[in-house]
Amino acid sequence: MKLSVIIVSYNVRELLTACIDSVAKAAEGIDTEVFVVDNNSADDTVEVIAREYPWVHLINNKENLGFSKANNIAIRQSEGEYVLLLNPDTVVAEGTLRGVVEFMDQHPDAGGAGVRMHNADGTLAPESRRAVPTPMVAARKMLGFTKRYYMSYLSWDEPGQIEVVSGAFMMLRRKAIDQVGMLDEDFFMYGEDIDLSYRLLKGGWQNWYLPFDIIHYKGQSTEKSDFRYVHVFYQAMLIFFRKHYSHLSFFFTLPVKVAIYFRASLALADLIRKKLHLG
Repeated sequence: MKLSVIIVSYNVRELLTACIDSVAKAAEGIDTEVFVVDNNSADDTVEVIAREYPWVHLINNKENLGFSKANNIAIRQSEGEYVLLLNPDTVVAEGTLRGVVEFMDQHPDAGGAGVRMHNADGTLAPESRRAVPTPMVAARKMLGFTKRYYMSYLSWDEPGQIEVVSGAFMMLRRKAIDQVGMLDEDFFMYGEDIDLSYRLLKGGWQNWYLPFDIIHYKGQSTEKSDFRYVHVFYQAMLIFFRKHYSHLSFFFTLPVKVAIYFRASLALADLIRKKLHLG
């Protein structure tokens, strides 16, 4: 088996079926298996996938296990030389899977690869290329200085080594996963792609940005208008920070922690303001 595609879904059936259709077309000629891991959706996802896509390996979780744990369940069952973690709110261009697989075949040191992501309005998504949020990079990012974090000095049209591969489209070499481990299940949602990318780098692997295309309907697969989103998102940042930088001195790490809590407070305040206004 050359490629295992894993899609974790939660209440986005229409987006999911469009994603699967694009994968089926893009995977033509590649020995591919597709897994859909449903995290206890309340819509008709399970019924539709079981009925209309019998060739998909459907895993029906009885509770929402989160992104990391759901992906790991499928990774353990998959057999591909490469494993693609793919968001359900994406559409994959026809040449993308072949292009990425061929690049990985030609670059044995590549442990992970991401692609050129387009927003729904056609603009390029800056998170297609990211740096590891070291304390300095993270602090600057929190203050609005994003050039280093988004590696915006790289060309959009040429392959380039990056540090963090987006979990929206994260191609992984099986050998690399076996070495550094799967997704850290301490991350319920968000941050797990940064953590795994960083572990790949520390394990001696390379992460790459490749100029092959997908559309990412950002935010459609997650609800960003409630307090739980804010809590999960910023908690993930703190988990990553504590895991990888707890050895640094208090005075060096304090600014980042303050920045994280400050941005979380601003986000919560904005949500409260919107709810009061709507009410």
